[in-house]
Amino acid sequence: MSQSSPESPSVAHRAGFVSIIGKPNVGKSTLMNVLVGEKLSIITSKAQTTRHRIMGILNGVHDGTPYQLVYSDTPGVVTPAYKLHESMMTFVKGSLEDADVVLFVTEIGEKAADHEVIPLLKRADAPVVLVLNKIDLSNEEEVNAKMQEWQDILAPAAIIPISALLNANVQTLFDAIVTRLPEHEPYFGQDELTDKPERFFASEIIREKIFMNYRQEIPYSSEVVVTEFKEKEDIIVIRAEIMVERRSQKGILIGDKGSMLKRVGTQARHDLELFFGKKVFLEQFVKVEPDWRSKEAKLRQFGYSE
Repeated sequence: MSQSSPESPSVAHRAGFVSIIGKPNVGKSTLMNVLVGEKLSIITSKAQTTRHRIMGILNGVHDGTPYQLVYSDTPGVVTPAYKLHESMMTFVKGSLEDADVVLFVTEIGEKAADHEVIPLLKRADAPVVLVLNKIDLSNEEEVNAKMQEWQDILAPAAIIPISALLNANVQTLFDAIVTRLPEHEPYFGQDELTDKPERFFASEIIREKIFMNYRQEIPYSSEVVVTEFKEKEDIIVIRAEIMVERRSQKGILIGDKGSMLKRVGTQARHDLELFFGKKVFLEQFVKVEPDWRSKEAKLRQFGYSE
């Protein structure tokens, strides 16, 4: 009779939720895209570009241990001026409550004393890794001084200076995240990249082009709703409605003889085809929805609730 070999011990698995928070425009979305290796969050030079909590899922093996990281890119922390802002802050608070690790992203120019994000960090039971971003815009002496300033004020679990834009020191940050994950089975399937549907990314890509092509109130007063998303064998057909708050904004968004809307459509279609890896037929329509940013029913319709 042959003797069966003993079962090999199971390899531990790490998994957890990593919340990325900070003030607007400190590089949170750039950082998440770098960490995940895919462009999931839209990036523009304007503040308050991110409005939703966007999860990016990464599977791999670190020092022989398999892991699953579930990153959450969140809106920049603001003092709410509209119900939209209140909903955005709900996403931030929700991401902190279920976080296993918190990445608090700040930049060299921000002062540690009386920082707006510090009260929010008190909601989290998870270790806080302070990410000092944009070190490419500073020198070693300033970086060291800023790290000491944050150590004195916050005493986080770790302080890691990086440049998300240049991918500098991101590996050190990644190591700090993975080693702080708890042992846990995966939360998502190995082939899942995000918790958001394809329609969401289509609307975000179009909204990114609006932020890039318009100034003043137009980007902040606009919302993109994908009303049709049909994937065929050789093409994806997308119909999108762009909501604005006033008729005058509609005219600006469309432009002379439709020139501005055509530019947005051309740029969006290019990025949509790159993102989905297939030809895209895009139709855009502009509608006026007065004061949608202050209407709870409209905010729910547009997905601003958890």
